[in-house]
Amino acid sequence: MNKKLLKLILKILLTGAALYLVFNKIDTQATWEVIKYSHKGWLALALFFFVISKVFSAFRLNIYFRDIGLDLPERKNLKLYAIGMFYNLFLPGGIGGDGYKVYLLNKTHKAPVKQLINAVLLDRGNGLAVLIFLMFGIMLFLKVDWPLPIDISWIGLMGLLAVPPGLYVVMLLFFKNFMDSIIPTTGYSFLNQVLQLFSTYFILMALGISDQVTAYLFVFLVSSTVAVLPLTIGGVGARELVFVLAHDYVGIDKNAAVAFSLLFFVITVFTSLSGVFFRFREAT
Repeated sequence: MNKKLLKLILKILLTGAALYLVFNKIDTQATWEVIKYSHKGWLALALFFFVISKVFSAFRLNIYFRDIGLDLPERKNLKLYAIGMFYNLFLPGGIGGDGYKVYLLNKTHKAPVKQLINAVLLDRGNGLAVLIFLMFGIMLFLKVDWPLPIDISWIGLMGLLAVPPGLYVVMLLFFKNFMDSIIPTTGYSFLNQVLQLFSTYFILMALGISDQVTAYLFVFLVSSTVAVLPLTIGGVGARELVFVLAHDYVGIDKNAAVAFSLLFFVITVFTSLSGVFFRFREAT
């Protein structure tokens, strides 16, 4: 069997299994009611902040492209990033957004494939490092009911101290050619992740959630980290499962949490659909 087809089948099975577990642990009617009566104005604001966060992500990637001698106009870079988002979400078993960028830029600009791959890998890795850093930061203010003998705030503090040198060492060992841009790209990563936290906050406001906001933001960051792993289609199921399981530790409402996660996914889908327009324009 073709490896790509096998991976797609496995992703579909894992996505289905995760969603099955989620919907067997929540009251689907209650979850739908929460979504149904969500405030549309807050959701529009959440969408706006999410879109802006992706713009900063595209700026970050273009810095890495410039590091390898690829001078891509920012407008073209934004279009390419939008198309990549569409491919990542809607074509999980195919070439994928990152693969498409590497293919197209190698074809049109003759940029070396290895350098392009390093650029897109580091783009994701830098964003993930900042996401984890913020997750550890929120741990300092979180109360968690768990059996471990160590307080979660200490884990957060150790994580905060470990992530910056860890990122520096990884770049020094594997991405040395990109070292000069570590400050501006990490800055864009912070803007990206903080704006997504604002988007998250506005979704919570749309759902009428004003208690345990810190816990919801923390679980969102954990779920975003899990969703990065290529286990399910577009992170669907994995993100929701994290929210459901987090109920036992941070006490968030399972139905509201899944409603939040589904709305965040809808915003992601809506934003990614912009790639269809740019892909169509590119093809005509």
